[in-house]
Amino acid sequence: MKKEELKKWREATNQEIENKIMELKRKLYEMKNQLLLGQLKNYSQLKEIKKDIARLKTILNERKLGVKK
Repeated sequence: MKKEELKKWREATNQEIENKIMELKRKLYEMKNQLLLGQLKNYSQLKEIKKDIARLKTILNERKLGVKK
């Protein structure tokens, strides 16, 4: 996730962020299945998706705690 995209998500609503997290989780699940079947060729995407989910969850948590960035 690039810095510009991260800024866009900081301006998004909580519902939009939660929807994106669910979408990424579905994608991660599908990729893990592909990994088990031996169809996945780019393993680094798994790591990137996990990091993107963590970044979005961090934004939601910062909002709950009232932290400004």
